Amino acid sequence: MDEALLNKIETLKNFIQSSDNIVFFGGAGVSTESGIPDFRSATGLFQNRLNQSIPTEKLVSHSFFSAYPDIFYDFYKKHLVYPEAKPNAAHLALAKLEKMGKLKAVITQNIDGLHQLAGSLVVYELHGSVWRNYCTKCGKPATLDEIIHSKSIPLCTSCEGMLRPDVVLYEEGLDMAVYDAAVKAIESCDMLIVGGSSLVVYPAAGLLHYYKGKKLVLINKGTTGYDSRATLHIDAPIGEVLNQCV
Repeated sequence: MDEALLNKIETLKNFIQSSDNIVFFGGAGVSTESGIPDFRSATGLFQNRLNQSIPTEKLVSHSFFSAYPDIFYDFYKKHLVYPEAKPNAAHLALAKLEKMGKLKAVITQNIDGLHQLAGSLVVYELHGSVWRNYCTKCGKPATLDEIIHSKSIPLCTSCEGMLRPDVVLYEEGLDMAVYDAAVKAIESCDMLIVGGSSLVVYPAAGLLHYYKGKKLVLINKGTTGYDSRATLHIDAPIGEVLNQCV
């Protein structure tokens, strides 16, 4: 690890030590160290077309799910659900910061539930979770196992209606109660750490506009459109960085 990176990590440590109302906002890059691929990097799902005839964005859209649920579920179960994944150093460090009373909320674009598995209690899931599922006909909750082990289209055990994951598909809006809670957390925090996000997906990326403090930290492999606004920018794996700060 070069000296410049070590100096940045030391600055981050000092920021954390002097803060008692931290909010973390994370994207797909937070979970790549757990073996879950991201979307927009050079090796992500969007760049490596898994279905040569259908763009990935279309495969995970509301209209495609409604019209071709069998194809949607074939893609979803193969590429978006990782039930065996374990929390990595980033998830564990954030949970530890919460227990220390430093971190007040995690806001995530991920749907894998790894923050909760690591022990984080206050988690705002902007795009939902693969662990929550329900019947589109009667609304009965369903388990992830019911989705995974279905032969094709998963059906409700009560009414035979089609099940769907409680995740936000393309063309669908965010849960505004979750979004509003995330806004309030960011507005009131004294430090905002953004990690593993390309910050190109709206409205989620727009959350940064609500932060008016002086400690905006970006931890990401590669650049984002917000780098020039950051108080501190660290180009390194987020788990590696946070593990040295807690």
